[in-house]
Amino acid sequence: MDKQAWIALVEGKIDRSPKMLHRSAGKESCCIFRVPQSLVEVNEKAYQPHIVSMGPYHHGKQHLEMIQQHKWRYLSSLLDRTRSHGVGFKDLFEAIEPLEKIIRECYSEIIEFDSRQLIEMMVLDGCFVIELFCMVANLVPSDDDDPIFSMAWIFPFLTRDLLRLENQIPYFVLETLFELTILYSRRANPPTLAKLALHFFNYLVQRDVTTLQQYYSLPGKHLLGLFRESFIPPSQETTRESSPFLQLIPSAKKLHLAGIEFKPRRTNSFLDIKFSNGVLEIPPLTIDDFTTSVLLNIVAFEQSYRHCTKHITTYATLMGCLINTPGDAGFLSDQKIIENYFGTDEEVIRFFNNVGKDVAFDINRNYLTELFQGVNEHYRNNWHVRWASFKHTYFDTPWSFMSALAALVLLLLTMIQSFIAVYAILLSHR
Repeated sequence: MDKQAWIALVEGKIDRSPKMLHRSAGKESCCIFRVPQSLVEVNEKAYQPHIVSMGPYHHGKQHLEMIQQHKWRYLSSLLDRTRSHGVGFKDLFEAIEPLEKIIRECYSEIIEFDSRQLIEMMVLDGCFVIELFCMVANLVPSDDDDPIFSMAWIFPFLTRDLLRLENQIPYFVLETLFELTILYSRRANPPTLAKLALHFFNYLVQRDVTTLQQYYSLPGKHLLGLFRESFIPPSQETTRESSPFLQLIPSAKKLHLAGIEFKPRRTNSFLDIKFSNGVLEIPPLTIDDFTTSVLLNIVAFEQSYRHCTKHITTYATLMGCLINTPGDAGFLSDQKIIENYFGTDEEVIRFFNNVGKDVAFDINRNYLTELFQGVNEHYRNNWHVRWASFKHTYFDTPWSFMSALAALVLLLLTMIQSFIAVYAILLSHR
């Protein structure tokens, strides 16, 4: 290759736009990302769909083909109803077609599928989700023998897959299809898409209807973002000037020995944690396969999408601080703060250590900044530590209390005996 050809080749590279993380990936519109490799290496299975693909990132993979075929069955049953109201596949396609450009902007990578392939994918995946939500909500007829519901293992895997970061489609695609396929009947007080979605996921994360009602009109970037937003408490993140004295807190057992009490907090969000007067109140958390998968994917989303708060990352960091040993996990279970359906205490420790591994976290800018400061100040207070150590040594159990009481009585009797002996000697010398 001569010099001029080589220069032309290099100049072509200079003008080439990156495909794997395109230039618009930092915009607010871009909200569906590949999980960073540093996180994938720690928890690879948590980010890959196991049974169903949504969107372009995992489309066409062989192990996802089974549910891919069922998507066409769901689309057929949906169209059987909508055609009588004048809504066919052509109408769905033409409703999504003008959105192609902004759909592509939602993904951090260049989408290689052509226009028709991408629109077909969005319609098929979106209608599958809507039909699934409506069946669970009993808005449309369902078949009791449908294997997606009748085979016990399928539904939990499918639900988890719908909340994986790489497995999302834009929420506005779902809303557009929802308006065409469900709201066509002009029924009185039709449900919102957010209501159907939150009730669908509520089968695995139980929350009362009163709690969910406040999120029925919640907007979302995608299903994972919507689910995340439904847990964010109203409190805002706190920002402080960088301080060398603000640091992560010790483990639960160490804090307990320093006199800090742990109590379960009854509230609408597991993120709503409070610390006051030496009492750390933490809402109970059920740790199972669903919870761990969702937490990992939301943390990955918060790490990639700069236009949202870092609430889940902060929560995971706090829990990682508290749970360092099997004793910490057991202690929090005894306090009714964690309910472990995930495995052994060692597996719980490993999970919380992994969820915070290689994660960017700013202790000076998060919604628990004041809590971190308050707990550390209490822990560093020598009076609190000495008094807590004394209580733990002498009053932690009935036997230690009885021993301390016996020692005190013995000491008093010895002092009285000594006083009487000295008093008798003094009287004899008078």
